[in-house]
Amino acid sequence: MADTTNNLAIPFILPSQAQKHVTHNEALLKLDALVHLTIVDELSAPPSAPAEGSSYLISATPTGIWTGKAGRIASWQDGHWSLAEPHRGWRAWFESLEKLKVFSDPGWRDIPLPSEGNVDRLGIGTTPDATNRLAIASPASLFTHAGNGHQIKVNKAATGDTASLLFQTNWTGRAEMGLAGSNDFAIKVSDGTTWKTGLSISAAGHVSRPNQPAVRAYRTGTSFSPTAGQQSGFTTFALQQGGFTLGAAAAGGGNRVVIPVAGLYLVALNAAVLSSSGHTTTLLLNGSQTLFSLDCVSGGPQMQSSMGIFSLSAGDYLTLGHAGTAQLLIGGSRTELSLAML
Repeated sequence: MADTTNNLAIPFILPSQAQKHVTHNEALLKLDALVHLTIVDELSAPPSAPAEGSSYLISATPTGIWTGKAGRIASWQDGHWSLAEPHRGWRAWFESLEKLKVFSDPGWRDIPLPSEGNVDRLGIGTTPDATNRLAIASPASLFTHAGNGHQIKVNKAATGDTASLLFQTNWTGRAEMGLAGSNDFAIKVSDGTTWKTGLSISAAGHVSRPNQPAVRAYRTGTSFSPTAGQQSGFTTFALQQGGFTLGAAAAGGGNRVVIPVAGLYLVALNAAVLSSSGHTTTLLLNGSQTLFSLDCVSGGPQMQSSMGIFSLSAGDYLTLGHAGTAQLLIGGSRTELSLAML
């Protein structure tokens, strides 16, 4: 029969052995050191003042009295170092690393996660909660293929629910893309309080931009005869989105059309003329700059139009300038100004 156990090399009390308590106490000390093993640190030389019962892992390049003992567990007991050689499957808590490791020859390794698992919450670098059951704090997150392509799937229960990606600044929502409250794919933005849809795509593939600046403006009534040299404006929007407003009144009636945001605009003007003596209608930017003019020939009813692309700034305004004598038809689909941001 061997003198020690197979796994921990704990000494047996032998038949007719004198001072059996010495062997028994040695076995207890070994159990105390190796069961629920805690390794304070990995060192190449013994610490100067080890705590009683503390254990250390001897590094690959030991010195001093630890020379030649690389990889052993050194436990300070009763004023001397007790050494033990770890075996496959031993587990130890590494105090300096705050990690639980397992010995798998030739060294200590992190205990691997199971190949399959089911947990209620998982936090990587941060703490999950009841809503954010998977929480990650990291400079980046990588989702890559396993052979071919890769899909990220966001599923919702019903049409009125939300399946989206939400982008925040300091925990305040600023942008969102996905299926938010409908089955139309939408991209929305927020100023921190109010959400607006920038782009929406229906199931039929139809694309809409409900907040893209666009307007159709006309002046209510039947007809008017502008005074040469005066500017006139508009009173009503047949179409209005993206923040267009009516500004200050023009001397010849109606109001300025105010540009909501800087950008390139497609601008079109229709002039419905009932009679003219050679009248000219000019589209003016900020009351003085000519964008284009409509020159009417003398005579009876006629329709003239022109369009162009212009760079406009937020706060700019448009009015009509008049020269000559004419009677213009006003109202929807008659003398009308249209703008759309490109």
